[in-house]
Formats: sequence, structure tokens, C-alpha cells
Amino acid sequence: MSKYTLTDGLYLCPTPAGAYYAVCANDADKPRQFIRQTLQQPETKTLNLENLKQLMGMDDPQKCCELLYRCQKLGWVQGLSVKRQYPSDLLEKILPGLLSKMSENGKVLLADMQGFYLASHGFPHEVAEELSGLSAELATVHERRSGVLIKNLGVASQSWALVDVFGNSQLGFWPLFVGSYRFIIVISGVPHFNQPEFVNLVWALSIRYAEGSQT
Repeated sequence: MSKYTLTDGLYLCPTPAGAYYAVCANDADKPRQFIRQTLQQPETKTLNLENLKQLMGMDDPQKCCELLYRCQKLGWVQGLSVKRQYPSDLLEKILPGLLSKMSENGKVLLADMQGFYLASHGFPHEVAEELSGLSAELATVHERRSGVLIKNLGVASQSWALVDVFGNSQLGFWPLFVGSYRFIIVISGVPHFNQPEFVNLVWALSIRYAEGSQT
């Protein structure tokens, strides 16, 4: 008999930390697959065994509950008392507002893997173009040197930053892996990922770009 009990009346949603974990790398362990699936739904799913089986791709109730408990302990998922639905507005309309919450000084942009920016907030157009191109070049350098960084140094992060004398990020480049796509979020100053808007940003990109998306 399972030692786990699901709380009734809740809707399953990733936390900002869970959303970041889902897209910070392109490998796919069980927790990452589960969170990615929740972010491909048009609305938050009711917390019950049937929905867990569907989202986790597993039939064993015990294993489903164990995975949920693990993600809960790590602070990657949460139960909401009110259902949330994906915004009906076009992605292009909601991106600038979501991005504006990611930086302490409001300067942030989202670029694609070709080095073109999809949306920008706070950066002049010319600067946004240059930073987007730089983000693609950094991604290429990282891919070329990833063997040294990961195998020799044990540095698994794929983010890059220009830092001040105290080691604080002045300009950071953070990859977001969604389906077969890689985006880069470029942030001036300290990043503010621990926001509901970051969950909405990853949700919006997942709905549009992830394989198996419901829309």
C-alpha cells in the first residue's frame, strides 16, 4: 500500500525553480520530463493519479507518487488552489511584459539560436541585435569547449556572464532548452528568475515550441 496521499482540490504547477530546471539543460531525466509535460498543457492539471500517470508517462501509482514527492521536496512543483490557464494572447504580445520582470533594472531580451531576438525590454534596438548575436557566439564556444568544462572541471552550467570585481553578474546569458530549440535570455544585472512571470515565460515557449505541445 502506498504511503503517499494526494491532497484533494489542488492543481499541479511548476515553481520558478522547477521551470528553470526543466529548461536549463537539454538532457531528459524523469523529473525534467515530468515538469516539461506539465508546461505543455493549456491549463494546470488537477492533482490526481490519472493526471500524474499521463504527465509522467508511468502506470505504477507508487512510482508516480515517489516522483511527485521528490519534485516537491526539491521545490520544483507546487499545488495551486485555483486553476490557471495559458494566456490567450499571442506570444509576441506577452513576451515583453514577462521579460521585464526578469531583471532588476528592466533590461532583458530573448534570442533564438540563430542570434536574432524575439523580444526585448529596456535595450535599444541596435544593442539588442548585438547582444543577440553575441549570445549565439557564446553558445557555439560553449558547445566547442563543453568537454573541458564538464569532464575536466565539473562545471555543468551552460550559462555565461560578465561579472564585476565582486563576481556579481553585470550581463548574463542563460540558455533555455525547449523541445529542439535553444533560446538565450540575456539579462543586465542580477537575474530575477524566482518570479511567477518566469514560469509563464517557460510555459509560453513550451506551448509554442515543445514537441508534443497541446496547441
